[in-house]
Amino acid sequence: MTPVELSRTVLRAVRRAVDDGELSVAVPARVVVERPRPGGCGDYSTNVALQLAGPAGRPPRHVAELLSRRLSDSPGIAGVAVTGPGFLNLTLADDDPGALAREILARGGGYGASDVLAGQRIEIRIPYEVRAEVVADSLRRILATQGAQAHVVHGETAESSAAHVVNLRPVPAPCDPAVLGRDASRWALLLPAAHDRPRIDDEHLAQREGNPLFRVRYAHARTKALTRNAAALGFTAEPGDVRDQASAAGDAPSTAGASSATGALSTTGALCTTGAPSTTGAPSATPALADAPSAPDAPSTPGDVRDHDTATDSGVAVRARANAAAALHTALSAYPQALTLAATHHAPDRLARQLVVVADALLGFQHTVLPQGEEKPSAAHRARLALAEAAGAVLAGGLSLLGIDAPEHL
Repeated sequence: MTPVELSRTVLRAVRRAVDDGELSVAVPARVVVERPRPGGCGDYSTNVALQLAGPAGRPPRHVAELLSRRLSDSPGIAGVAVTGPGFLNLTLADDDPGALAREILARGGGYGASDVLAGQRIEIRIPYEVRAEVVADSLRRILATQGAQAHVVHGETAESSAAHVVNLRPVPAPCDPAVLGRDASRWALLLPAAHDRPRIDDEHLAQREGNPLFRVRYAHARTKALTRNAAALGFTAEPGDVRDQASAAGDAPSTAGASSATGALSTTGALCTTGAPSTTGAPSATPALADAPSAPDAPSTPGDVRDHDTATDSGVAVRARANAAAALHTALSAYPQALTLAATHHAPDRLARQLVVVADALLGFQHTVLPQGEEKPSAAHRARLALAEAAGAVLAGGLSLLGIDAPEHL
């Protein structure tokens, strides 16, 4: 279960409580779930009960206990604990470790789509200016992924049929971005927040690590190369557990999170002491732009990512692979929420920045995918390839929403 799916599960519990007359409150638009602070318990925590307590006229712990009873029977949730003044701490059931990769590969460019804005008609008003045109074009596509119907108009006259009007006025480009070419110019206009002035220079064309657009497009090309190389070695992708066999058997703490669909480190089993939500971000991955070990080229299919314990495996190498996989899981599982926020905040830059996060995580993970030296392709390699291919699908889908090509070779 991804954080977005968990958030929706909690929201459904709130809605059912309201529908059954147990709570008399307005159902919030969304519920935030975050990692518990150190010393907390479970996989995620939410303060929704504290938020609803005032409007409901009840103590926060009472609201939390009420929601806890409803959540405890929800699919995908193994346990619910109420801590502190009324925090809900949620422990996820043991999911298929390849569920995230499998879902992304099945949905392709549709991964991250939702019905959050279903039924909404949105009119995007913009001036006659190149950056406004580009931002509005991408926003229209992003809104469609969340169920909204949006169209772009110039000027101040709104159509009476539009239920919601968005006045889009990003800071104009300082000069004509066309000199950069289509893809680089769109990226230059979309990456900065609307209130920031875009940079129009040759840095967007540089094929080096310091250029975010290059990293995103290069990462996509690497996923295609990994598929070709794996096929040449005689194996295809199969989603599964991303841990090495030795660490999976021993439940090594550094790899525990890789067994969940979100890939983030789990705190299941810790004593419940606080339960307060955390703002800790996803682990970062250092981009590595060197090619993965070369091998001849062919396609892929989704399996168990655990390696056979070999004499060459060191504890450091095992942990490094697990951490790289966890970072990529986390980046991919956060993509749907980033897409939803890009739509609801009318900010395509949020999507662009999440693509950079996914690309950096993939580039830090890519070297674990293919067998090294005398290694034979294993279930672990097939599962890692599936995760890499899932990252490629997310990068391609996100770039498409921004109107930018995703090259197979770079």
